Amino acid sequence: MTGTSGAETLFDRVGGADFVKGLVDEFYGRILNDHELRPFFDGISVEHLKKMQAEFFAAALDGPITKTDFDLTTIHKPLGITRGHLTRFVDHLIELLSQHEAIEQKDAMAIVFRIATYSDQIIGVSGATDG
Repeated sequence: MTGTSGAETLFDRVGGADFVKGLVDEFYGRILNDHELRPFFDGISVEHLKKMQAEFFAAALDGPITKTDFDLTTIHKPLGITRGHLTRFVDHLIELLSQHEAIEQKDAMAIVFRIATYSDQIIGVSGATDG
């Protein structure tokens, strides 16, 4: 798959759908073992969560979009996610990506940057304070 300019997308460079699925599996293994982040996922189907996250990551990395109604604000607002929580989430992502030798550092940082661009939608009004 290539972007509209004909250049290979970030999604393709890092390994496409197989990479994203594996990344999400490893990532949520970490997140669900984090005592501060785990409560946000209580009562949520882990399989559904991983499926949605894989779709989100793929879209954020210029991969194929299979779901177009990612209303991150509506999904996350009632959870009370703070900037501190989001930082922990992103720190897990950075640590995980740094362990993947097949990913160039510039691509790893591009992934983090792309995910971070959604931070205001994730923390919303309830995340205005650090916690």
